[in-house]
Amino acid sequence: MFVHTNIKRCRGTGLIEVMVTVVVLSIGLLGIAALQVQSKRSNFEAIQRTTATMLAHAMIERMRANESALSTYLSEGAEVGGETITSEPSPDCSSGNACTPSQLAQHDVWEWEQAVDGAGETAGSSKTGGLVSPTACLSGPGGGGTGAYTVSIAWRGQNSVANPSSSTCGESSGKYDGPGGADPDTFRRVLTLDVFIEAG
Repeated sequence: MFVHTNIKRCRGTGLIEVMVTVVVLSIGLLGIAALQVQSKRSNFEAIQRTTATMLAHAMIERMRANESALSTYLSEGAEVGGETITSEPSPDCSSGNACTPSQLAQHDVWEWEQAVDGAGETAGSSKTGGLVSPTACLSGPGGGGTGAYTVSIAWRGQNSVANPSSSTCGESSGKYDGPGGADPDTFRRVLTLDVFIEAG
């Protein structure tokens, strides 16, 4: 038995379905791409914060191990980062040379700045292993006696947010402003650790 179908009525139905499917799939893929970008930004922010935490703890341990030179740590490390210390202090205390507590503190601050700036990893002449536009600050009791010390590390974040009020480290330096100097310090991220150190 021959079944007659209306060919005019069937034309184009498959094409419309394909177009709808392509549109729905494109919207889904755009959403996945946006999620991937946001995920990468969040991971980068987390890596920067973890790096800042490790660097802050490292300086605290150096200060605790050399508590007789706390005043030197405060004077040398009041605000470092971005190659503010132009040359390695002499003598090189990490090479087995005999150093006084004050010389060791100067060398510790220099090594700390090198780590904050990312000197351990380079690409050409650029330091790439540290934080983005870092500033590291030490503060504590005058004269470096027993008391509460604060280690703060600031870096440039990915997104504009409210300027953190936990520390003034790196504030008003221009490194954390929005494009063209707009929105001062809205890209500044800060990690602050407070610790009590008993001077020797």
